[in-house]
Amino acid sequence: MASENINESRYYTTAALESDRRVLELLSLSFPTVTAAATEIINLEAILNLPKGTEHFVADIHGEHEAFQHILKNASGNIKRKVTELFGNTMREPQIRQLCSLIYYPRRKLNYIKETEENLDDFYTTTLHQLVSVLQSVSSKYTRSKVRKALPREFAYIIEELLHEAPSGENKQPYYNQVVRTIINTGEADNFIIAICRVIQKLSVDRLHILGDIYDRGPGAHIIMETLCHHDRFDIQWGNHDALWMGAAAGNQGCIANVLRISMRYGNMTTLEEGYGINLLPLATFAMEVYKDDPCTVFAPKISAESNPLTEKNKRLVAMMHKAISVIQFKIEAALIAAHPEWNMESRNLLHMIDFKNGTVGIDGKDYPLLDTNFPTVNPENPYQLTPEEQDLMDKLTHSFSISESLQRHVDCLLENGSLYLITNSNLLFHASVPMNEDGFLREVDMDGSKLSGKELLKETSRLMRRAFNKELSEDVRRSACDFYWYLWCGPDSPLFDKAKMATFERYFIADKATHHEEKGFYYKLRDNAAVCDRVLDAFGVTGPHRHIINGHVPVKAVKGESPIKGGGKLMVIDGGFSKAYQHTTGIAGYTLVYHSRGFELVQHEPFSSTEEAIKDGTDIVSTTQIIELNAHRLRVRDTDIGHELQGQIAELRRLLFAYRSGMLHN
Repeated sequence: MASENINESRYYTTAALESDRRVLELLSLSFPTVTAAATEIINLEAILNLPKGTEHFVADIHGEHEAFQHILKNASGNIKRKVTELFGNTMREPQIRQLCSLIYYPRRKLNYIKETEENLDDFYTTTLHQLVSVLQSVSSKYTRSKVRKALPREFAYIIEELLHEAPSGENKQPYYNQVVRTIINTGEADNFIIAICRVIQKLSVDRLHILGDIYDRGPGAHIIMETLCHHDRFDIQWGNHDALWMGAAAGNQGCIANVLRISMRYGNMTTLEEGYGINLLPLATFAMEVYKDDPCTVFAPKISAESNPLTEKNKRLVAMMHKAISVIQFKIEAALIAAHPEWNMESRNLLHMIDFKNGTVGIDGKDYPLLDTNFPTVNPENPYQLTPEEQDLMDKLTHSFSISESLQRHVDCLLENGSLYLITNSNLLFHASVPMNEDGFLREVDMDGSKLSGKELLKETSRLMRRAFNKELSEDVRRSACDFYWYLWCGPDSPLFDKAKMATFERYFIADKATHHEEKGFYYKLRDNAAVCDRVLDAFGVTGPHRHIINGHVPVKAVKGESPIKGGGKLMVIDGGFSKAYQHTTGIAGYTLVYHSRGFELVQHEPFSSTEEAIKDGTDIVSTTQIIELNAHRLRVRDTDIGHELQGQIAELRRLLFAYRSGMLHN
């Protein structure tokens, strides 16, 4: 026996191996010989020494599908950096832009190129060589096995040959060149280019983390979700807007009303109608009947002519629909609050505080004049009762949400790939907040009679959210879980909201902006304190010399000099304003946090023009990179969570190897 195996025998006693016999027997089914086990150990040990894969973190996309998809395709600017590094000395900037545009949008870019390119064969030859060089660069940190799995089946063999055979040297150069010529001569150049560009995109980002709020405001949340449903390496930490749509899909009428109200507020019905087939005709018909003589000025949609060119007639209709669903929302929310007194949200019921005669509303002992005093569906004697027409409308809308196949499929994708928090590679990810006391310690929140805080609170909340979609549970259990989605949207102790109130009524009906204020929870006020960040990380069991909290939810006012780096570098807030509605506040158009083998970089994006311009003119999102944290040494796979798992597998395989060699198991 080799000396290494003799040394191992000190650790693998007969008693210890016998206790693991069942595990070892199962493992032996996959590795039935000494050679098979040893080969796998060699393979895994080699993988541990590869550079850590690149992770990208984005938050608060809010339906801006074109900007999101472009950043996904250009790997937050990383692909252009690779191309510039490879060809910066041999290609001019317009040529670099054209090659990058081709990598991002290969099929559509090829159509433009073929309209103007005089020597197509020459273009194909040059471009194929360039694309192979780019692919060699982005795949260099992966095993051949992982790269092979990313290749399209129809071209896998050819791409692999080109990838691993240098086009130089008298032995291989004729072979390599002939492969390229044959691709062109057989008429497969377009398909081959498209395939190789998609592999470059896929391998440029190893893991994508979405820190919540895919939905609302922008027009393409459904497009973003469809993109993610076909993405094989992503996770999402649900945001408050995601929870709102999940609750709507589960049948919560308070969530449905809010989803519709926000869509009307921003004049954006694309996701509802085109994405999910929600029938808005009943709402439009109801609104035109009830509010036909009402100017609904307060409810005019918040849109710009260039971003959403609605006609004046359509703006008027949207305003009426907006008011109709808002009044219905206030009534439905009162019913939810009454059904759940444990939420302590009675102060949010304000319809009964209206003095209809004087046109005022009383809040905290003070009367405020109303900006809109026309409430034809509100009975002063019973202000929270839905009229028969309102109830019929909500039943129709609820049915429309429940039968939307694409919405239900996207929610299934959110449930399958999401949670309220994630711990990965010493980083704690969650969208918004963890409830906290003024002293910086985590607040205990009542959850079905149990007092929970921090990690346990978020775990139990995640479980509760899933119950609403578990058809094996009783109707009462599912209904209670379904109701809770509305609390997550606007409840004071919700980790997705964590404010004293959501001042929806006040923002619509009261001019005094002091009433619009939503007092934030202590987490938002204290998270710039490094000791508080450490306390949160400890509570969640996050370890490692370089550990961080990563959040979204609150737009960073970069235009006013606010830094996204807080808590002495322990916390990063990456809501940089993907949504056009927020860009006047942030002054930028989103962040991507990039974590690669050398450390953290924060990529700050400028507004995106359009996909069409990116394809036709080669325009790209202008991004600037800020180095957040550099590692003393380059991180390897062994330094990651996956590396720890692989080391556990290696330990098991070594026990199997010893069991074979000691005669305990026979191979």
